[in-house]
Amino acid sequence: MARIESVCVYCGSASGSDPLFAEEARRFGQILAAEGVRLVYGGGGIGLMGEVASATALAGGAVTGIIPRFLMSRERAFAHEAEMIVVEDMHARKRLMFERADAFVALPGGVGTLEELVEQLTWAQLGRHRKPILIANMSGFWDPFLSLIEHMRSTAFIRETTPVEILAADRVEDILPRLREAAAAVPERMLHAADGELADRM
Repeated sequence: MARIESVCVYCGSASGSDPLFAEEARRFGQILAAEGVRLVYGGGGIGLMGEVASATALAGGAVTGIIPRFLMSRERAFAHEAEMIVVEDMHARKRLMFERADAFVALPGGVGTLEELVEQLTWAQLGRHRKPILIANMSGFWDPFLSLIEHMRSTAFIRETTPVEILAADRVEDILPRLREAAAAVPERMLHAADGELADRM
């Protein structure tokens, strides 16, 4: 059975209007630390990014932050104990986040979070990877997006031959169990492989 050793978290560089978002981000960071699962994230120290990373690090967990050089001042690179990797552009950031992660979780966020989530869904739909992808749907934040996915299915733009496989959890306590259940069906070598390796193994 494939074992999840690291999770990439996509989330906002803002905290959002609902205090629950930050509370749950911190709770998820604590869970990652307690379970010995490395956090891979965008390297920022503000918003939900800062909340989940700080909580992970302060609870003794492992953190890998990957941030483009031009965002270091804008998003304030993380100040706690972490592996911090500075890259030259957004493309390098996203590629390295993919390579370092065994699964993906989207907390609430804005356009950038949505873009990162959709890219992973697209890569999976095209057969580039089989790493689990989950939406943390706290306070129903992602309900409109999930409705849009269903609308795409009902109008035959997402077909059975090219499905979009996406998990959802309303509570952060359910995230790792659902990721692990999905990972159980993925061979170990595929869960930990980089994109270029996966195409040859599927």
